[in-house]
Amino acid sequence: MALLLLVAALLTMLVWLAGVYEASQVQSRLERDTAQAVGDLQAALGRNVQGLQALQYNDPTPSSWAIEAAGLLREHRELVRVEWRDNALQLRAFADTPFRPPVFERIGRDHAQSEVALACANARRISGPAYASSNFVPMMDGLGMEVMELCLPLETGGKIVGYLVASYALPEVLEGLIGRQNMRSHEISFTEGDGTRLAVRGLGHRGNRVFTAQQLMDLPGTTLVFRVDSWRAAPDLFPNVLTALVTAMSIALVSVLALLAKDMRRRLKAEHDLADALAFRKAMEDSLVTGMRARDLQGRITYVNPAFCQMVGFSAAELLGHGMPQPYWPPELVQEYQRTQVIRQAGTLPPREGFESLFMRKDGSRFPVLVIEAPLIDAQGVHSGWMSALIDISEQRRVEELSRTSQERLQASARLATLGEMASLLSHELNQPLAAISGYAAGSINLLRRWPDGAPQHGADLATAMQRIAEQAERAGKVIRSVHGFVRRRDQVREAVTPQALLDDILPLVNLQARQLSVRVQTEVEPDLSPVLCDRTMVEQVLLNLTRNAMQAMDFAHIVERLLLLRVRRAKGGDRKKWIEFAVADLGEGIAPEVRQQLFNPFFTTKVEGMGLGLSLCRTVVEQHGGALAFEPNLPRGTIFIFTLPADSVA
Repeated sequence: MALLLLVAALLTMLVWLAGVYEASQVQSRLERDTAQAVGDLQAALGRNVQGLQALQYNDPTPSSWAIEAAGLLREHRELVRVEWRDNALQLRAFADTPFRPPVFERIGRDHAQSEVALACANARRISGPAYASSNFVPMMDGLGMEVMELCLPLETGGKIVGYLVASYALPEVLEGLIGRQNMRSHEISFTEGDGTRLAVRGLGHRGNRVFTAQQLMDLPGTTLVFRVDSWRAAPDLFPNVLTALVTAMSIALVSVLALLAKDMRRRLKAEHDLADALAFRKAMEDSLVTGMRARDLQGRITYVNPAFCQMVGFSAAELLGHGMPQPYWPPELVQEYQRTQVIRQAGTLPPREGFESLFMRKDGSRFPVLVIEAPLIDAQGVHSGWMSALIDISEQRRVEELSRTSQERLQASARLATLGEMASLLSHELNQPLAAISGYAAGSINLLRRWPDGAPQHGADLATAMQRIAEQAERAGKVIRSVHGFVRRRDQVREAVTPQALLDDILPLVNLQARQLSVRVQTEVEPDLSPVLCDRTMVEQVLLNLTRNAMQAMDFAHIVERLLLLRVRRAKGGDRKKWIEFAVADLGEGIAPEVRQQLFNPFFTTKVEGMGLGLSLCRTVVEQHGGALAFEPNLPRGTIFIFTLPADSVA
């Protein structure tokens, strides 16, 4: 029965393939003829364009042009009207075809004015002939035809001075430019994209085999679909059936024997491949360190690998077929795991990234595992259970705990290092307030020594000196408290301070050092600035450190002009209302290129007595306030240090 069915199928397929081949040959010839016809059409239309261009030879008058146009229309039946229009599309002369009544006599020429204008606009844009979409023109006899407009620009000295408009009758294009020979065996037509026929020529003989070929005729400004329909009778298959039957049966019998032999070889190869695959799978399962477990829809274990058995301490015989509760579930978590399995059986999929669980070994010890589950689909595509991959993450948890402990120790060490840096800064920054206290105290002593000679005139000075001593002592205390709070990682107390108040607090100390170094201090504060939200003491230390560095940068004998500029203004760019910019500018020697890259590095200094912590800690303080500290050249000489502080949003 199988042999008979095979032979019948082969014969049927052979006959069918012969018919398909013949039909494909007919279709291929038809498509070649269609492509050739489209090429002939485009060539003929191109020749017509040349004939139309010849009408403008030797600058004709409208009357002479009309005579030449009439002669051209007698030679080309596809043209029904030729018009000469000026640059504004106004009619200068025209001629109608002599082979039919005037086409536009019934409805006039204005109904196609939009198509003419569109074609001439395209022609002007591409500086060449352009076509418009076809439009239906009713005739006096109650019928009508599809007419397509061609616009040809007329140029003189590179400028368009007018247009030639030619109207094509699409039925006459098919009959005059394709040829009657093609219409005897085919039905040719122009159609739109949706299949609507615009013009048809030729008589189609209806049959049971219709062959159709379509080709796009791309014209400047529009596109037409050229369609050719051909009818063929069914191929005569009977003379070939007897010969094909004997040949096909012989080939079929030999093929069946060859297929049987090939099938036996394939079966043997498949058995060997299956044995190799089973051996490979067994070796792979034995080498895995990840536990593999399969369960059916009822939760019974159907497969475990050696790694899983080693992980839980149970043998495969003890686990296979075991249902809920599983022997490796901790007793205190049995109810929770059973609820999870009920949810799983209801169809809720587990996360593919895995979830953590707690298992119990045979000896009772607990250990964490990472479980990754996926649906188990059998060969028929049916969901038959769940396949799980389990990873013992005990070592991972131990490493994480060690890492956390080490991180805490590193953080403590970092705080201790910061404490050392701040202690160095403290000794560095307290020198100026203490020096000021010493200076005011010495002045007070001198005044007291001269007290009998001039008590009334020195009383105010003595009071001022003592007040300054108290202010600087309070300032030293604030510095110590700020450093103490920084080391203990407490939130710094920030307050709204006007930029002018910050400058007023540091100017006495700045002026004191400026007088010693012969530096002139100048301040520029933009009016109506918002207060800044900052730790007042720490920001004052930043300003003092930057001003001290600026004055020391000008402490050279060859620098005559020594000017220290303190400038405060709104920050440029972005939301200017949110940031206040502080700038400290000097007229020193500037910063060398090799120093710029490491200027803010801790313990880097260019001073003999410096420690390299000032600028590093200044940047740390500014960044803790959310701002940024940078520097740039102060042309023509010197350096500008700029930092930003947030403005008080309430203000």
